[in-house]
Amino acid sequence: MNRKDALLGAGLVTAAALSAGTLASAGPEESIVASVPNHGKPLTLPKMGLPRIAVLIGPDTVAIDMIGPWESFNNATTADYTALFMPYTVAATLQPVSVEGLWVTPHYTFENVPQPHVVVIPAQRNLPASIDWVKHVSAHTDVVMSVCTGAFLLAETGLLDGLNATTHHNAYDAFEKQYPKIKLIRGPRYVENENVSSAGGESSGIDLALRVVERYYGKKKAAESAYNMEHVRRSRPQSIRDV
Repeated sequence: MNRKDALLGAGLVTAAALSAGTLASAGPEESIVASVPNHGKPLTLPKMGLPRIAVLIGPDTVAIDMIGPWESFNNATTADYTALFMPYTVAATLQPVSVEGLWVTPHYTFENVPQPHVVVIPAQRNLPASIDWVKHVSAHTDVVMSVCTGAFLLAETGLLDGLNATTHHNAYDAFEKQYPKIKLIRGPRYVENENVSSAGGESSGIDLALRVVERYYGKKKAAESAYNMEHVRRSRPQSIRDV
């Protein structure tokens, strides 16, 4: 599977939706940024240790979906650069995973991973074992967040049913059709519910991860992390003319 297929939900989007014409044109719904309230409240830090961030990886994981949030959490530090989060990777096995040619050896498997406070779901192939693991650990997490078409995997768990969600702009129609119990929101960089949230395509995962930093440590720490990455938080581009 190539990068385009991984981004767009393993073939869930038709070839017509992937055409250059689709990318270059801006329809009415692309020109309006939907305004939806974010329902995330401040999160309580664990009594012992740091918030644990489990980044789920598997076949066809998109690199920026994984690395963007990873760096957002890693760049959140104290004044003397002490880490404020403990990120780690988890997969079905400890076999190295090709993340667009970058070979990543998972820290943990589903059987031995420490209970995370936050789960990050990048775009990847929707394996039954991964779906089951997310469903299982979500009962004791503060936030489960998807990035890009990781929203398809998250949707398969049922955790988004009855809630708002977003995904990569090229997967809007496929997502809306496949998951009628979820209200697809077109436009915002991320859509936040109390315990489960979703980011748009690729770099949008950075913004949602920074929002999670803010929920634990406040706006100043999130701003410091963004500044360390030289990342400017802004609205999602609504067409190719906006970039």
